[in-house]
Amino acid sequence: MAILNLQSNYEQGPPMDLVEQVIRDHGWKFKRVHDDEMAAEYHGKWCDYSLHFAWSNEVSAFHFTCAFDVRIPKEKRDSVYQLLALVNDRLWLGHFILWQDEGLPMYRHSLPLRGTSMSSEQIEDLLDISLAECERFYPTFQYVVWGGKPPEEALNAAIIDPVGEA
Repeated sequence: MAILNLQSNYEQGPPMDLVEQVIRDHGWKFKRVHDDEMAAEYHGKWCDYSLHFAWSNEVSAFHFTCAFDVRIPKEKRDSVYQLLALVNDRLWLGHFILWQDEGLPMYRHSLPLRGTSMSSEQIEDLLDISLAECERFYPTFQYVVWGGKPPEEALNAAIIDPVGEA
């Protein structure tokens, strides 16, 4: 039995058409999986990111994930879980997780939209913020997994902002 009666008031239909237009405008590869689901690729500075967009009529919410193109070996997962806690403490929006089945780090964010509609500006902001955070923290995962650094040291090394130009 549901505690709240969440009826979808989304009058313009699922926001996937708008997401598709934004992704198309950026020239990124994408595939419409279903009417309420879409996958896309973004070629970042550090790796290729797999983007996934989904709409749920049941809860009137939009869900977004951005998976890194790097697998975390099982023996490194405890260190990565510590790193995730440290990284997530620094985020305002969304959070990072480790996708258990695939061993991939990913960024996740959901937007409840009951009684309102999604704008192209919201999609742009979501993409801008999430991809910036993925690019910002990707090196921390590399330092922990391949560099053997402790999570705190990896985080400190990865978030140093360069000053000036080389």
